[in-house]
Amino acid sequence: MGIRGLAHRNGGRGDHSAAGSRDEPAAELWPLVVHGPSVASGRDADVFALDEQRVLRRNRSGRSTAIEASIVRHVTAHGFPAPLVYRAEGPDLEMEWLHGPTLLQSLAADQTSVREAARILAELHARLHAIPAIDLPGRPARLGEVVVHLDLHPANVVLTEAHGPSVVDWVNARAGSAALDVAMTALVIAEVAADAGGEYSEAARAVLAAFLADAGVDPLPALAEASRMRSCDPSLVIGERDLVPVAAELVQHFAESVRHT
Repeated sequence: MGIRGLAHRNGGRGDHSAAGSRDEPAAELWPLVVHGPSVASGRDADVFALDEQRVLRRNRSGRSTAIEASIVRHVTAHGFPAPLVYRAEGPDLEMEWLHGPTLLQSLAADQTSVREAARILAELHARLHAIPAIDLPGRPARLGEVVVHLDLHPANVVLTEAHGPSVVDWVNARAGSAALDVAMTALVIAEVAADAGGEYSEAARAVLAAFLADAGVDPLPALAEASRMRSCDPSLVIGERDLVPVAAELVQHFAESVRHT
């Protein structure tokens, strides 16, 4: 069983997740005209192919990509699997094109088991949280903080031949605690379990339970903060926000089960 509902729930936000609406970018905002084809489109950005190795992601709002680029360069310098950044200028981020299905697509096609998907997510979290945080404009890193992605779910993991499972869509990344990052991932998966229905709900519950068992990090101390952040996510619509409290209860249930094993 897969969890294809997650692709719908996340609106195709990631670089390699399902495409959403294909609104044309406001050309007057940016000097660079992109001649390559659009290969993905989400709620906030469009991704264009420059060649077989490079893509350009453009934020429609004109928001700068500088902080995101700094974080991705930092984690790749520490050996973490993420797309190489070649250029960051204004709303444009030119980076490596990671070829391969997402972990979500592989789950939906029954090419990856629930157990393996949970292991991949847990290992990516562990590798990322071994990387110390860096100072960002207006937000110096605090003692003990690590790099957190805050949107590390199956639709944002690309299964590449060259690098293995690799993480995309670093828009929300910052300094923080491992518990917060694990809680955010668990919440996103739990929302699918609460909303998708049928086999997708069952599969999402299975992924959630296995992920929390493998993560080695207790999300409960950060669950309230993660729920507040998730509820304030501007990309969520009203119906999706209503799922957050239900999802938080599911995360609490499975996390408490892990505590008692």
